[in-house]
Order: sequence, then C-alpha cells, then structure tokens
Amino acid sequence: MEAAAQRNSVPPERALPFFTFVTAVVALAGTVTAVSLIALPSEVPALPVAFWLMAGLAVVCDARPFTPPGRRQSSAVFPSICFTFAIMLIWGEAPAIAVQAAAVVVASWRMRHTAWRALFNIAQYAIALTAAYATVQLLVPDLPYVAAVVAAAGVWFAVKYGTVTVAIRLLTGGHWWRSVSHGLAFELLSTGALLLLGPILASAARANAALIPLVVVPLYAVYRMARLSTEHEQVGRLDPLTGLANRKALLGEVADRLPGHAERAARHAAERHLALLVLDLDRFKYVNDALGHAVGDRLLVEVANRLTAAVRPQDVVARLGGDEFAILSGRLADPAEATDLANRIVDVLAEPVPIDGLPLDVGGSIGVAVYPEHGEDFETLMRHADVAMYDAKHRGDAVAVYAPDSDHSSPERLSLLADLRKVLETTGPKGAVGGGAAGVPGAGRDGAGGRDGGAGREAGGAGEITMYYQPQVEIATGEVVGVEALLRWRHPRRGMVDPEELIRVAEQSAVMRLLTRRVVDDVVEQIAKWAAAGLPLRAALNVSVRDLHTGEIADQIDDRLTRYGVPPDRLQLEITEGALMADPHRVLATIARLDRIGVAIALDDFGTGYSSMQHLRRLPLSEVKVDRSFVLGMTDDADDAAIVRSIIELAGALGLRVVAEGVEDERTWRMLHAAGCHVAQGWFYARPMPADELVSWLARYHPLRPHPIT
Repeated sequence: MEAAAQRNSVPPERALPFFTFVTAVVALAGTVTAVSLIALPSEVPALPVAFWLMAGLAVVCDARPFTPPGRRQSSAVFPSICFTFAIMLIWGEAPAIAVQAAAVVVASWRMRHTAWRALFNIAQYAIALTAAYATVQLLVPDLPYVAAVVAAAGVWFAVKYGTVTVAIRLLTGGHWWRSVSHGLAFELLSTGALLLLGPILASAARANAALIPLVVVPLYAVYRMARLSTEHEQVGRLDPLTGLANRKALLGEVADRLPGHAERAARHAAERHLALLVLDLDRFKYVNDALGHAVGDRLLVEVANRLTAAVRPQDVVARLGGDEFAILSGRLADPAEATDLANRIVDVLAEPVPIDGLPLDVGGSIGVAVYPEHGEDFETLMRHADVAMYDAKHRGDAVAVYAPDSDHSSPERLSLLADLRKVLETTGPKGAVGGGAAGVPGAGRDGAGGRDGGAGREAGGAGEITMYYQPQVEIATGEVVGVEALLRWRHPRRGMVDPEELIRVAEQSAVMRLLTRRVVDDVVEQIAKWAAAGLPLRAALNVSVRDLHTGEIADQIDDRLTRYGVPPDRLQLEITEGALMADPHRVLATIARLDRIGVAIALDDFGTGYSSMQHLRRLPLSEVKVDRSFVLGMTDDADDAAIVRSIIELAGALGLRVVAEGVEDERTWRMLHAAGCHVAQGWFYARPMPADELVSWLARYHPLRPHPIT
C-alpha cells in the first residue's frame, strides 16, 4: 500500500488537518523506533547472507508496484511486504524498518511521489512493523508460534490500513465508513497473502538461504495474474475506440467524488458543486451514411481529443456510446461554471474537423445537470442531463441546463402514467373512458383552455377517465352538426389532470395504444346510441402521432364501425400539422386508408404548423380547424382577424369546411359569420359535457338563439 493521494496537491480547506495528521504519524514513528534504529548500525555486520538476499529482493521487487484501476489510491501492491515481515520475524523490527524504508524510497522515485509522501509511507510501515513485532513478542510465550504470527499480521494490517484510511478521509472528505470499506476486500486479499508469505520465507531462510530466491517465481506469477486482471478491468472501463472512460468508469468516478461534495455542501463551503454534462453530436448519422463508419470513427476520435483538451486535468471525459459523450467536472464554486464549461466545449467543436481534405461540422447539443441541485446520485444526474440535452435539441440551442418543467419523465409523471394504465386495465372496455385520445393539443381543450374546470368537476368517480363532448354549430343556421370528443380525468389525489400533460406522458409509452383503443370503442358506441335515439351526430376525435405511425388505428376503426353499424361519415379524425411533420410518409399512408374507409379527416390547429399549402393540396381533407389562438384575438388584434379571414378564404377556394375553435362571445361569432366561416365551437354555444348532459342540452337548444342555455 501507499499514501493516500491521487495528486500531489492538497485541497486548501483540508491542508491543515491533513498535514497535521501526517506530522503526527511521522513523529510517532520516530518516537517508537528511535531506540531500535540507534542500535541498528552495531547489528549490521552480524546480519547473514539470507538477510541481504531478502533485503535486495524487497527493494528490487518494489521498483514495479502497480495499482489496480477502480481501487482507492492506497491500493498499490508492494511485494516488499512479504520480505520485510519475514525479516522482522527473524532479525527484529529495526532491520525490517530499514529495508522497508529503502524499498519505499525506490518505489516513490519510480512513482514520482513527493518527499512528504514518501516520508509518510516510511512512517506508516515503521509503526506497523513495530506493532507487529511487539505482538509476536507478547503472544509467543502463551500461544503457538503460528497463531502469534497470524495475530501480528493482523495488527500490521490494522495499523497500516488505519493510517491510510484516516489520511484519505482527511484529504478527500466523505463518509468514514466509505473510506474504510472502499477497497478493503482487495487489500485484505493482496496484503494478507503477502504478509502470510513472510513466515514461509522466514522458515526457508533458516533452512537454506538458497531457497529464498525461489519465492520470486510465485510472486511473479501472482504479479502477472494481477496485471492481466488489471488490464482486463481496464478494458472493461475504457472505450475501445477513443480510449476515454466508458459509462461504468464514469459511474465509479461519480461514486468516488460525491461524498466529498456532499460534505462541502453540508458545510456551505466553496467548490461544493459537481456537474455532469451530456453531449450528443448533431448530424453524425449523416457522416456514417455518406462517408462510411471508418470516417465516422475518425471523427469520434477527434471529438474525444478536443473534449479532453477543453476540460481541466481533473475532469473526466467519457464516451457513453455512439455519438454521445459525458463530462464530469467537480469542485465548482457556482453552477454557472458548468454552463461556462459547456459553452467552451461548444466553441471547441465549432471548428470543422478536416478528414481527407473534407471539413466536417461536429456541432452538438449539451445538457447540464448539477449536484446537488439536480440530483444526488449518478442515475438521477445522468437522467436529468439527458433531459436537458434533448431539451436543447428540441429548442435548437447548443446548451440547456436541466429544468423540471422540461422533464416529461419525472417521477410524478411516471406515477401518473402508472395510474392511467391502472384505470384503463381495471375499468370495463365500455366504461366511462374517454378520449380526446390522443395526443394533440386539442385533446385537452374545449375552446376556452383552463375555463373548462367546471365541466371537469362533473366528471365520473374518482380515478375514472371520462369522455366529454362539445357541440359544433353551423354559424349560418345555428344547427348542431357535430361534437368534438375531449378527454377528462379526475385523479383520486391530484384532482382534475391537465389533459395535455396526460397525453404528453401517455404518447411516449404503450399506454397510448390502450387509451386509443378504449377511446375509439367509447366514441363509436356513443355515436350508435345517439343514432338509435334519433340524434344523427358526427363526432370528431383527436388522434396521436403514435397512432398515425402504426396504422393500426385504421383497422380498429373499420372494425368498430362495422360492429356498431355506424356510417363512416359519422366519425371524423382530427390531426395536427405537427403529426404530419413527424413522419409524413407513414402518416399519409394511414390517412389514405382512413379516407378509403370513408372516415373524414380534419386538419386541426391550422396556421400553427409548417408547409400548410402543401398539406391542403395533398391531403384528403374535408375540414380545417382555425386555431383558437387566432380566433380569441380576432376582436382586439387586426392581424389575427386578417389571418382568420385568409384561412377561411383559402379553405373555401379549396372546397373545405372551416371550423373556428374558441368562440367565446357574440362579437367573435358575428365576425366569423361575416367572414364566411362555416362552423364554430366554444363557450359562446356550450362548454364540453358528458354524453347524457349533451342530450338534455340538445333538447333545450334553439337554433335561432345560439347563446348558451343555463
């Protein structure tokens, strides 16, 4: 073993207690060994060849110590231990201390240790050998020799390991138990084996000095096996392409550093923060596809070199896989330093990488998570840095710091998703389950945003998902021509759940499929019930991007329409331009199948997406819905009014029906009527309501009086 420090520098806040302890150990060593060492020169001439042989082997063997990776800094293996322990058993502690000191000097020179570090190591060994020798002298009269030697080895280990552990704790901080336990098993095995080899060497020396060199063979075999094990572990902790640390090594680094940062945070000390940055390269797939994986690999190696050059020596750069990297930066006085580091990396990557004369751009997005603000363990920090990275990509920024608002996979939302699955699996397939099903902003709206609270409070029992319906009224005649299905859920603990939040969570999981199937079942069955009661209403429901990607929804709708005997034109699906842009080819294929079935398609939130003219020309649409953000501003904003009129004129020229969402007052209704809008929905007519309330509302509704009925 060796002294406890990975670097020769000592943190300023720990310098005094650490060096005080080092001074105390050195002083104690000088005190307990002074008498025996003073008498040593007179004993040297009488020392036999066996002693000098073991002394020479101890010094030579310690010229090649090694430290297994992933161990604490004190875990280097020094073969001299077995020789000096044997010398102590035969000739006493003074010769053993002298030989051990010579071996430490050689090892420290080879490992470039500072003078104080070498002195501290010598002092540790001196105290350990003195304590072990005293144990043997004390126990031999009363115990068998073997038992006394084993006890002495235990005392040696306890003293040496204890002093190193205290030094590590004072130097790096952290919890005492972690300082004691980290690496204990390895050192018990390696150091214990060397110590217990000492009595065997002592017996060989007493029998014949020529037997002593033979111990080099098993020592070398152990050394080689340990070296191979070390190399194997190193391979498991390094990325084979770039030579950077991998995820496993990064996990170990975080685990090693967190205790010290935790202590600094508790003391409100400076440099208490630790930052984890996750970098994902942009357009790397294009490089692989266009130029081949060999060029892609060379690009990754260059990125690794640039990242290593951009960070501090004590920071850790790791490759997580593919084109994703991570940087662990500790001892930050302020979280803003992490952002500064991220911006510095962005600048470093801004310069194109020339490969075979071709300059390649290697920009990327970086997510930042800071300890302890954004997490207190590796997995939490990594997940939050990932969330921030994807947030940066989504916003088109180079750097983003973790924000809970952008975390769609927070524990709260995961819990919400689990509750949603539970509700879907425990209520019957024809139960009060609903819809809006499905993943677009309109699924959670009634034309008045948060003002739907009153309707939500009338939802079914606690923990039930319910379908509400909002009338769609023809502006010219006041006739109710359809309804839009909207999702409502009263959670047993959270109360009314924001439908948009619910859909954002569900759409990223398999629960979305369960929700959509139930919504389609419920809406189609409700259409059939209305038809049987003499109400030939058309119902519109929103569908998610996930539904449109799989195409399964077309088969499901065809099956349900046939089962309930509902004409296809009584059902309308609303899609958004965002859904189209997610994967145009697969979405268009699904829409084409629905059109062949006879289901009408409406383009929802029109005016807020992209390539609107192209969509209007190519899609088999029957209707466009003007986004409520424009409708709500018509009466006060001339630009909004102009946009609405333009959409109405464009859709009319293409033969499409126009529906305005968010109609909340008579003035807006009159402006839409004057502009030639066909259909309106909103609080001016009615708020969303359950199916049975809708029937009652229709019975009281008068087409010539389009105001809400109270």
